[in-house]
Amino acid sequence: MPDSTFSTPLPSRIASLVHEHFDALPNRSKPTIFPDGSREWIPMTGIVAVKGEDTPLESLHCLSITSGAKCLSASQMQRCRGLVLHDCHAEILAIRAFNYWLLTECRSLMAEDANTSNPSSSIFIQRRAKQECNTSGSSIDWPPFEFQCDVKLYMYCTCAPCGDGSMELCMASQEDATPWEVVHKTKQDPEIQGPTLMEDDMLDGRAHFSLLGVVRRKPSRTDAESTRSKSCSDKLALKQVSSLLSWQTSHLVAPTQNAYLAGLILPEDEISRVACERSFGENGRMKALRERHWTGETTDDTLGYRFFPFQVLSVTAEEIQALWQFAKPKSITQTSAPSEDQIPATEAPVVPKKSKPGNVSAVWAAAPSSSHLGTNLSENGSKQLPSLRKSTTGLYETIIGGVKQGYKASSIVPRGASALSRAKLWALVEIMVELSREAQDHQLETPSTETNIATSHVPCEASHSQIQSTATYQDIKYNTALASLRVRREAIRDAREALKGWAPNFGDESWGLDVLVDAKKRKR
Repeated sequence: MPDSTFSTPLPSRIASLVHEHFDALPNRSKPTIFPDGSREWIPMTGIVAVKGEDTPLESLHCLSITSGAKCLSASQMQRCRGLVLHDCHAEILAIRAFNYWLLTECRSLMAEDANTSNPSSSIFIQRRAKQECNTSGSSIDWPPFEFQCDVKLYMYCTCAPCGDGSMELCMASQEDATPWEVVHKTKQDPEIQGPTLMEDDMLDGRAHFSLLGVVRRKPSRTDAESTRSKSCSDKLALKQVSSLLSWQTSHLVAPTQNAYLAGLILPEDEISRVACERSFGENGRMKALRERHWTGETTDDTLGYRFFPFQVLSVTAEEIQALWQFAKPKSITQTSAPSEDQIPATEAPVVPKKSKPGNVSAVWAAAPSSSHLGTNLSENGSKQLPSLRKSTTGLYETIIGGVKQGYKASSIVPRGASALSRAKLWALVEIMVELSREAQDHQLETPSTETNIATSHVPCEASHSQIQSTATYQDIKYNTALASLRVRREAIRDAREALKGWAPNFGDESWGLDVLVDAKKRKR
C-alpha cells in the first residue's frame, strides 16, 4: 500500500496504519465496552515493514497486529505440550506472528519453485547467491533467503514494554512509590544500579525499584502465582542481538541487519529516555556487546549477529488519544481550588474508575506478498476475515488463556492450538523441508539457466536431516549441529549474560510432533 503522506512523520504514519488495521478487526477480538461506558484496557502492537524509506516509492506494509496482557504461571508449563502459548503480551505475540508471516512468505516462494522453472519473487525477501553445503565445517552455510536491503522493520506499541524499560514510569504512576517487597539473596555487581540477584533468581515485574538494569519476570498481581516468562523489555533487548528471527525462521532466512528492528515506536508519555537508554541503548546494560560480532568463519561481513540497538521513536499523546480507546487509565493529577485561608493549590492524584485488562488477545498476520500464490494453510482464520484494510489475511485468531477462543488450556486438543504455538510452528517448518525437497527434485529434472539463484532456495541436506530426525522440541530448538544455528546460540548466550539474571523457562520441551495427532477427532 503506497504511502505518499511524507509531510507526516514516519512514526505517526506507522501508528495510524497499525490502528487502522486493529480497528477493522471484529469486536470479538477487542476488549469489552460495558453498558455504563467503562471498558477493559489492552496493550496492542504492530510490526510494519517500510520499503524504500525516504524515497518517492516508499510504502508501508502491516505484517502483524496483536493485542494481549496475559501470560501463564510457572506451574502451568508442563501441561502445555507445545499447544499453549506461554506469553500473550502483545509485543511477544507480534514477533511470533511476524515469524509466522515470514515462514509463509518463504513457503509461497518454495511452493512455486517446486512446480515451475521460473523463480517467483517477493517484495520483502530475496534468494541469496547459491551456497554449497560444506561438510568439513570450515565455513558457515547460511540460510537461503534474506531480507531485501531496502526493507526496514518497525514495531509500534500503545504502551511501554513491561520490565526495565518502563520502571521509572511504573514508579511515577503510583501514589505510593514503595515497591512490593520481595526477599532475595543479593550480591554486589558494579554494572547494576543497586544490589543484584543471585543467578537462579529473577525479579518480579514491579519489585525492588532500587534494582535497575536487570532481568525481570512479567508483572502480575501480588496474590497471583509468579511466571517464569521474562519481561517484554528483556525479550526486546535480546532481539537486538538475535534479530527478530525465531529458531524456525533462522533455518530459512539469514541474519542481516534488515532482519533487526530499526525502531520501536511508543506514545511520547510512555517513554522514559533514561529507562530506554539503560534497557536498550548502546551505553546501557548491553554496552559490553557493542563491538561483538558472531559470524563464525564467514567472510561476508553483511551476515551474522551483532548488537543493533533500535531507535526509540515517539508519537504525540494527542495522536494516541484520538487513535486508541483501549488505553490503560492513568491517574490524573489535577489542581484543587484553594480556600481563602489556604496557600496555593495542591496537586492530588484523581483515581480513575477501576478498570481491568482484557483477557482476549487478537492475532492477525498478513498473507504472503505474492498475491497469485496461496498459502494453502487450513484453519488460519482467513475464511472469517479474508482481508483487513485491503491487506489480505494470512492468519486471524482470537486467543484466550493461550489457546484459540472456544477451547480450554487445561484440556487442550490440537484443533485448539494457535498457529503461533510451538507445535504448530514446528510442523510448518517440517512442511517446508518437504517442499524444499520437491523443489530440488524439480530443478534437477528441469535445469534453469539461472542456476546460481534458482537453486539457492534449497536448504542443504544436513539441515533436512537435522530437522526431520529430531524427536523432541528440546532437541530441535537447541540443536547446534548446523553451524549457522550454533553461531546463533552463541550470540544468544552472550546476550543473556550481559542482561544479568536471565533464567531459562523450562518445562515445555519434552514432546514431539505426535501431540498434533488428535485422538478424539470430531465426528463427521
